[in-house]
Amino acid sequence: MTLKDLSIGDRAKVLGFNETGKAYRRKLLSMGLTPGTEISLIRVAPMGDPVEILIRGYSLSLRKGEADALTIDKL
Repeated sequence: MTLKDLSIGDRAKVLGFNETGKAYRRKLLSMGLTPGTEISLIRVAPMGDPVEILIRGYSLSLRKGEADALTIDKL
C-alpha cells in the first residue's frame, strides 16, 4: 500500500521503501520517514500532487513520486 491509497484523515505506519536510489532513500529517512513511524494524511492538492502528511508532530509535503516511494500499512 502507498500514500495514494489513503483518504484524508487516515493514519498509517511506514513499513519501508519501494525501489529507489540510495540518495533518495537517505533524503526520506532524514525527513523522519523511518520504518515504524506513524503518519496521518492531512491534505491532498486538487490534482493529487502534492500530499501533506503529519509526521512526528510536523507537517510534511511530498510530491506524488516521493509519496509513491513509501510502503505503508493502514492503521
